[in-house]
Amino acid sequence: MNRDDTDKKPFLDRLWDFFASVRLAIVLFALIAVSSIIGTVIEQNAPAEKNIIVLKRLVGDSLAPAFYRILEAAGFMDMYRSWWFVTLLMLFAINLIVCSLERLPRILRLMREPIRPLDSDKRNFPIKKVLRVKGSPEELREEVLKVVKAIGVKAENSPLKDGGYQLYGQSGNWSRLGVYITHLSILIIMIGAVIGIFFGFKGFLNLPEGYTSDVAYARDGTPHPLGFSVRCDDFEVEFYGMSEMPKDYKSWLTVIKNGREVMRKVIEVNEPLKYGGYTFYQSSYGMVPNARGIFILKLTGPGMKTETVFKRLGETFQIPGTNIIGYIKDYSPALAFDRNGNPYTYTDMMNNPAVYVEFKEGDKIKYAGWILKRFPRTWTLPDGNRVEFVDYWGVQYTGLQVRKDPGVWVVYLGCIIMAIGLYVAFFMSHKRVWVFVTRDGKESAITLLATANKNRGALERKIEASLKRLQRGR
Repeated sequence: MNRDDTDKKPFLDRLWDFFASVRLAIVLFALIAVSSIIGTVIEQNAPAEKNIIVLKRLVGDSLAPAFYRILEAAGFMDMYRSWWFVTLLMLFAINLIVCSLERLPRILRLMREPIRPLDSDKRNFPIKKVLRVKGSPEELREEVLKVVKAIGVKAENSPLKDGGYQLYGQSGNWSRLGVYITHLSILIIMIGAVIGIFFGFKGFLNLPEGYTSDVAYARDGTPHPLGFSVRCDDFEVEFYGMSEMPKDYKSWLTVIKNGREVMRKVIEVNEPLKYGGYTFYQSSYGMVPNARGIFILKLTGPGMKTETVFKRLGETFQIPGTNIIGYIKDYSPALAFDRNGNPYTYTDMMNNPAVYVEFKEGDKIKYAGWILKRFPRTWTLPDGNRVEFVDYWGVQYTGLQVRKDPGVWVVYLGCIIMAIGLYVAFFMSHKRVWVFVTRDGKESAITLLATANKNRGALERKIEASLKRLQRGR
């Protein structure tokens, strides 16, 4: 069709042809893919400084600020909510629907077309096998039927004019819909993604030990009501041996709904808490500025008398079964000693927490020293009594990543449908088979013709194996 004929088409027809174009599908898919790569490299809704550091590695220190301003103006800092990205998704969805509808009628005709017997002089087929087997056509009928059944086709019978018979049948005609099932799954996944983008939530919550919050915060700091409250009962960092490398973060969380505790869970990396459609991931931790926490100490006196006490800096405790009084004089979140044996704090984080305690009996100081949480040998006192530094509670916060994605189940459904569609599209085919069995002296001539819309090689191998079994059986 020349350009003049195209111009004479009604506008709606030209619009339909535009969206039915495979070339448009390729262009849109490429744009979405490139945009998604950029949106992955550039952290969405992150502080400007963080993304500028990333851009410095890609384009250099001098160009990074200008590149950031360009990307920000283009909406790449919140790309998945931008009007142009959603427009690309909508155009791709329309293109996919129109392409499917354009080709679907022809596929449906092929699916509904009944299989009919062929004339014996029918032209060559993509798959054609000829062999001679001892026995008359009637003697071979059951065995030939087994061959057709092994191929996966239910056979019908038609007599031939010159004697003998023809078996024919088809199967898997509905497998032609595999590509359309896959198209449907893509649309469902896109719908789920859009639901998540516009009706979901992605934010954070820095929750100190002992505190409760009924809101989380978006990346821009806007509070987002949860509809319930979350309390951090405790937080703990586990290290590798005596190193400074964190091994695991754990948060003891409690969910409170209508004033009642409804759920408790210890979360860690890859072990989130899920409630009310929200998921709370363990993502970070830190120290609460100017916090005065509570020291949890486990005391063991003579006769293994044990007591757990909760004290603050400057308070005292008594070792059970004795007159010895401990005075909590100092604290360090990360204690170390220089070459001269002088103590110092090397970080504000609780990497190596220690408490300095003076022990008195009456007015006399018996001994004093640092008790380190991570070094059990410092828990035993010179007189054999024991003070275990269990925790310094109330000075850390747990950093939670909070997500709500109401479209996730739609996406999961789309993925399941896609798996089905891909299996049908790649591993199943529309098979049609005709078998002619005619008398030729004391033998029978068997001619097998077959077609398949895909996986022709697999069908041919199956046919060859079935015919070999037939020959061996005779």
